[in-house]
Amino acid sequence: MKLSKSKYCDAVQCNKMLWLKENRPDIKFEVSSQSILDNGVEVGLLAKDLFLEHEDVAFHGDLKVMVEDTKKLLRKENVVVTEASFVYEENFCSVDIFVKKGKQVEVYEVKSATELKDVFLDDLSYQVYVLSNLGYSIKKACIVYINKNYVRRGELQLKELFIIEDVTKSVFDRQTQVKENLLKIKQYMSISKEPESVLDNHCVQPYPCPFFEYCTRNLPEKNIFKIRGMRNSTKFKFYQQGIYAYEDLLKQNISPRYRKQMEFELFHLVPSIQKDAIQTFLNTLSYPLYFLDFETFQQAIPKYDGIRPYMQIPFQYSLHYIVGENQKLEHKEFLAEAGVDPRRSLAEALVRDIPENVCVLAYNMSFEKSVIKNLASLFPDLEKPLMNIYEHIKDLMIPFYNQDYYTEEMHGSYSIKYVLPALFPNDPSLNYHHLEMVHNGSEAMSVYANLENLKEEEQKIVRENLLKYCELDTYAMVKIWEKLKEVTKSYQTIQ
Repeated sequence: MKLSKSKYCDAVQCNKMLWLKENRPDIKFEVSSQSILDNGVEVGLLAKDLFLEHEDVAFHGDLKVMVEDTKKLLRKENVVVTEASFVYEENFCSVDIFVKKGKQVEVYEVKSATELKDVFLDDLSYQVYVLSNLGYSIKKACIVYINKNYVRRGELQLKELFIIEDVTKSVFDRQTQVKENLLKIKQYMSISKEPESVLDNHCVQPYPCPFFEYCTRNLPEKNIFKIRGMRNSTKFKFYQQGIYAYEDLLKQNISPRYRKQMEFELFHLVPSIQKDAIQTFLNTLSYPLYFLDFETFQQAIPKYDGIRPYMQIPFQYSLHYIVGENQKLEHKEFLAEAGVDPRRSLAEALVRDIPENVCVLAYNMSFEKSVIKNLASLFPDLEKPLMNIYEHIKDLMIPFYNQDYYTEEMHGSYSIKYVLPALFPNDPSLNYHHLEMVHNGSEAMSVYANLENLKEEEQKIVRENLLKYCELDTYAMVKIWEKLKEVTKSYQTIQ
């Protein structure tokens, strides 16, 4: 079979991953989100400008043509070629940036990550193997990745944005290993019958395997990989000892938190509701009560001043509020215009919509607090009202994080996406699946990031769906708060 650098890296992580991709197209698996793919393309294109004069090899389905186009460009004595394509014994690779200086060559692999990972060395080592066997003299091999500490101030400074790390020695040290890996891959891929699955840390490192559910399909439904919060290394350690069914795990020295999940799911226990603890939490809240949720997006390449790569940029919020007992539930919202820095307008709207000294509820408040703190540091004139909001935020997640309210359907999770359907299993108004286009934060991030590229009518539809999604987030919080009050009624009556 023909190998590429991505297929090689798949096989280095797990041979069966590549075998399944090549031989079982019937098995559906998740691919990277569109926002991740878009970031990769954007970073790759920009990194080329580190070399002011370069020539591109156009990408298309005919790899032979790409290889021939590369050969033509490399007839020049000195040239920088991007997406330079080569093949050696059915091992194909496209080099992100190929620099030819006379008889010597420099190769650069561009990544949209903010740190150097071992898998990147596997990727580049494979490329150097192909090039070396084609007779190229590799002077330098480098990984180009994003500097996470870069903050944009004015014009984009590419030499500060990108880190170029020379990994030549590491890459050449791996050449024997590459040769051995290629032989093993060839032998493994020649197997016609599907090989057995071997479960270990390679199932989750360096990336979660898209076939993990498939490879664990024959395990008991209630198995160790369903336990929330347990370290992967611990899970694989138990698994390799043949201990993976809940029944067997309960005989081990297991954390009470994990034991609780297993017992509830095995024995279908009734909900556990610690009314006194819940009431103690509710007593920390006061009217008027505001329910806040932000939506944010990230830019691999910062477009606005004061932004770091992959910094959370708030573009939207929903705000339900109720001023007193038995009062009407009200709602306010904000959604930034497309293609502009949304932070100032959002911060101004936020301090206008939330009065001073009121109780603000968020679900997993660390996220909302970090957004507000960043805005306060960015806009000194709004720092006081923003930090007033920050100081009055309470976390609706606490009763569920502490398992003061726990049901079988929460499956060990305190995420609102598990808590909400557990508390309201038959309420269609609280079902995110009934929404159109935007069903989770990742989708909200992706559609907003692309909003400026849409026509006006398309933008209108996307905006409507973004507003509906974010509104549901805070409405869900209201319903959860009401449920907590409901289950403590008998407690309150006794008091």
